[in-house]
Amino acid sequence: MDRIGVVGCGLMGSGIAEIAARAGADVIVIERDAAAVAQGLARIEKSLSRAVSSGKVHEDEANRARGNLTFGEDYAMLSDRELVIEAVAEDEATKVAVFEALDSVVLDPHAILATNTSSIPIIKLAMATKRPEQVIGMHFFNPVPVLRLVEVISSLLTSSETTARVHAYASESLAKKVITSKDRAGFVVNALLIPYLLSAIRMLETGFASAEDIDTGMVLGCAHPLGPLALTDLIGLDTTLAVAESLYEEFKESHLAPPPLLSRMTQAGLLGRKSGQGFYSYKS
Repeated sequence: MDRIGVVGCGLMGSGIAEIAARAGADVIVIERDAAAVAQGLARIEKSLSRAVSSGKVHEDEANRARGNLTFGEDYAMLSDRELVIEAVAEDEATKVAVFEALDSVVLDPHAILATNTSSIPIIKLAMATKRPEQVIGMHFFNPVPVLRLVEVISSLLTSSETTARVHAYASESLAKKVITSKDRAGFVVNALLIPYLLSAIRMLETGFASAEDIDTGMVLGCAHPLGPLALTDLIGLDTTLAVAESLYEEFKESHLAPPPLLSRMTQAGLLGRKSGQGFYSYKS
């Protein structure tokens, strides 16, 4: 698959677009408006420049990737794409609207529509289209150019051909390590990770330990690269809340219910790194 579309150019979408362009694909990125396009382009440029300065990417490769990228605001630009990856906000209604739009504009009868959702069941998005057998989950991890993992999630209606094509693209073209999951909220990684993050937030909320001690305990005691609260800041408190809500809606287990502190911080706009303040401050 050489003609790739990406919808959304935030933290995840920009990374997905970058690695696809670096792999040699012709990539069209769609955002909601010109300001969002400019922000997404700046994210990709910053990432490419950092990769060049660190010696991980040659300047020629970075320039080829830049040349492979096209940005716009019109879904119709995606009409000839072979694979379109949705990477908008972790909100079911928003994602359903994207899939309805893609189903009407992507004309290739064999095109695959993929979602980067962290937790929303794939079948809910597939049923917004007339081609549910060609809808699949491709869950990347932040930062996408660095972390090698991709979860591939097939719904009850995803065809074996779609699964095989996406598995091959992720592993061969993008050089990612692929794991597969059944279509349950949270899939593999977040079904294990989110309860851990929620437990850390509850521990902080009750005053049992400070944020610094909770994180230091897991970094130095369990050899985790980041403590759970710092990791929540990296993921985004709003995204963590959305995933927790999806998990709780599906399983109705008390340990999956979002702690009040997580809800209140999200309501206050304290979203972590993306807002400059979460459990820690990131303001210069």
